[in-house]
Amino acid sequence: MPPATKPLTVRQFFGRKGLLSEWHPSFEFREGQLAMAEAAESAIAEKKHLIVEAGTGTGKTLAYLVPAILSGKRVVISTGTKNLQEQLFFKDLPFLERHLGPLRACYMKGRGNYACRQKIYDAEKEPILDGLEEIADFRIIREWEKTTETGDRSEIKTLPESSTAWAKIDARSELCSGQKCQQFERCFITAMHQKAQESDIIIVNHHLFFADLAVKGGPIGSEGAGIIPDYGAVIFDEAHDIEDVAGQYFGTSVSTYQFEELVRDVASLAHRKNFGSQELDRILTILGERAGHFFTLFGAAEGRSGFRAHEAFLMQHEEAYRDILAALEIVALQLELLRAAPEEAIPLVNRAREIARRLQFWMESNDKAYVYWIEKRGRGTFLQATPIDVSSLLDEKLFDAIDTAVLTSATLAVSGEFEFTKQRLGLRSARTLVVESHFDYQKQALLYVPQDLPDPRNQAFPSAAAREIIEILLHSGGRAFCLFTSHQQMRLVYDKVSLEVPFQTLLQGTGPRSALLDEFRATPNAVLFATSSFWQGVDVPGEQLSCVIIDKLPFAVPSDPVVEARIAAIRNDGGEPFSSYQVPQAAIALKQGFGRLIRSRTDRGVLALLDHRITKTRYGQIFFDSLPHYAFTTKRDDVERFFEHV
Repeated sequence: MPPATKPLTVRQFFGRKGLLSEWHPSFEFREGQLAMAEAAESAIAEKKHLIVEAGTGTGKTLAYLVPAILSGKRVVISTGTKNLQEQLFFKDLPFLERHLGPLRACYMKGRGNYACRQKIYDAEKEPILDGLEEIADFRIIREWEKTTETGDRSEIKTLPESSTAWAKIDARSELCSGQKCQQFERCFITAMHQKAQESDIIIVNHHLFFADLAVKGGPIGSEGAGIIPDYGAVIFDEAHDIEDVAGQYFGTSVSTYQFEELVRDVASLAHRKNFGSQELDRILTILGERAGHFFTLFGAAEGRSGFRAHEAFLMQHEEAYRDILAALEIVALQLELLRAAPEEAIPLVNRAREIARRLQFWMESNDKAYVYWIEKRGRGTFLQATPIDVSSLLDEKLFDAIDTAVLTSATLAVSGEFEFTKQRLGLRSARTLVVESHFDYQKQALLYVPQDLPDPRNQAFPSAAAREIIEILLHSGGRAFCLFTSHQQMRLVYDKVSLEVPFQTLLQGTGPRSALLDEFRATPNAVLFATSSFWQGVDVPGEQLSCVIIDKLPFAVPSDPVVEARIAAIRNDGGEPFSSYQVPQAAIALKQGFGRLIRSRTDRGVLALLDHRITKTRYGQIFFDSLPHYAFTTKRDDVERFFEHV
């Protein structure tokens, strides 16, 4: 770091003639970036919490990275996506290091992202691979393992996203024997932990952060309990995702796959370490059969559904439930009693008992603070328990336990206020700041809301929406995202539109998300039809994306068990869930969807919302007040004229 008589401040970085103006060839002074950086600097120094909505193009990553580095504290930066996590570590930090000198920083991901060296060496000697594809993928992994320093799967660009070989050699903890492993000193997880202990800036993603927080119970956890070292401040980027991710990790889940993997892993270890027996085979067969029978008792309907019939279910199926618990315990005992079983069997014993504990909680706890629900996905059945309200958990385990939390995103405010975010996350006292984007939305974007379509809840809506989309696409020359609030609606409209437009049409679900995005970017005039997973974290700057069409206001499905439980809880407390929860949540989601379009000062395009409720209801004004100040029209002729000048 350059010598200075006084500590550097963020104003010295971001000012009109600051250090960044000297370092960055295309530096552009942004008042909002400086305001955000100073707010983060003072929040960390004065041990306060801060919420910042920073519009696209603000330069918010540097605005929180620089004060974090200058703070002298260990700061965890948690992102909503691995893509942003990697951008911070491989792009933003190296830029700062070129001028500040070496920084003590690292990034951490979940264990499933890393290879296990011991599993790779075992796989060379033992028949765990199935089919030519797995063998080919394994050869790629084996060669890469010889040279990689991190063991991070993202380094292998030629490994298919869906590779089943990776699942057999990754470093998930279920089979980890820890310090007893022959490769412990060379282990990629060990190296990640050591690097984190030596780092001042630790970059993680929300899933890892809340998995760690749930295990440790707080940012200053018991020694060795979690994987993220103790830290003094945390910065959440893409903080609009926190409520849902925290709910996943403060809840519990049991699935058919957990049983299948337990049976497979016990059998595999017994074969590899030569402690198998007919008795163990028989016990594993019984566990598999009992699990298969038990999960069929929940029906076969696809999707998510609430479950409130625990007592009736237990009365009717208690024998099947007790049988599956007994089978889990017998597997655990058998592994404990086998003298020939190696140390590697201990994690399997613990896993069998953890599955039993989760199942007992789901079946017997009856804790009214949780919503209990079932999800059928493909051949899998998932029994889920999710906290209805995570605000008190976050208040206690995070915000009360840490000096500073900075929450930032382009979408946190509703009508310019943060009450919704603070209430949902239990953030009782926090400084707030809205940083306007420096884009000229009035000139760059046109918001179009047609008035003659049926109400989106009307059965005639999909056909009418398809006709409207065709007209818009013909004006835009394709180059569009068509975003939907449901898979069913997406497929209905896609079937009609794809036959009528002269452009390449892509449909979510026909390939991996990253492959579809790559194809969209590479195909002139392409149109992508997608649902919620493409509403955020997708960046396609330039003319390739010149139109975003959204079918309806993105209200969460009220019959979804978690949404339904949250609505009921607000109503039971005397609140009005539509105005206090459903509308604010939808306003933030709409802002996320529209945020795909204008990604730079040179982007121009049309945002089309096919739901006229935004113009015809009282609550519609909340959506307008939450969106940037786009130019607005209800006439398709204006859309045509707009594209004549694009």
